[in-house]
Amino acid sequence: MKLNYQTFGTTVTIAAGSIFAALVAAVSYLFQIPIPATSGYFNFGESIIYVTALVMGPYVGAFAGGGAAISDLLSSGYAIYAPGTLIVKATEGFTVGWLNNKLKQKMNSTLSAVISVLTGGTVMIFGYFLYEIPLRGVVVALAEVPFNAVQMIIGVIIAIPIMHAVLRVFPQLNSHL
Repeated sequence: MKLNYQTFGTTVTIAAGSIFAALVAAVSYLFQIPIPATSGYFNFGESIIYVTALVMGPYVGAFAGGGAAISDLLSSGYAIYAPGTLIVKATEGFTVGWLNNKLKQKMNSTLSAVISVLTGGTVMIFGYFLYEIPLRGVVVALAEVPFNAVQMIIGVIIAIPIMHAVLRVFPQLNSHL
């Protein structure tokens, strides 16, 4: 009997999602740049979410995105963001993976990935803006928007080349989704 991704789809999704959620949590926790003006922090976990969603699809991308909430729980003073981070980052990861799967059938993989990440990043920016209004007020929520936009842009700059490298090394990932 030949085993493939479809045979172990749910198992692979849960296992890969758990691994990438842990990686996002570790990268987000270990490489933080505090933003005193907004009480938030800049991190590189965004790039891992994007690469995961682009390569592994929407469900693993959502798991990976949720891993960012673990970083908030571990980081002093950021636990209040964890519920919002769980929802916002999981939605972001799902959006990037889902949209990329749809678009890559119609255009080249780089353009598909860029559009998908910019769309998912916009979900992140808007989601955090809405979450922060009752926590910190409109002024702080607005002040956080440019930092989240920069995090998204840096994320796409890092994620696209890594996505291409991963797909060159593991071309079978192109066909499993």
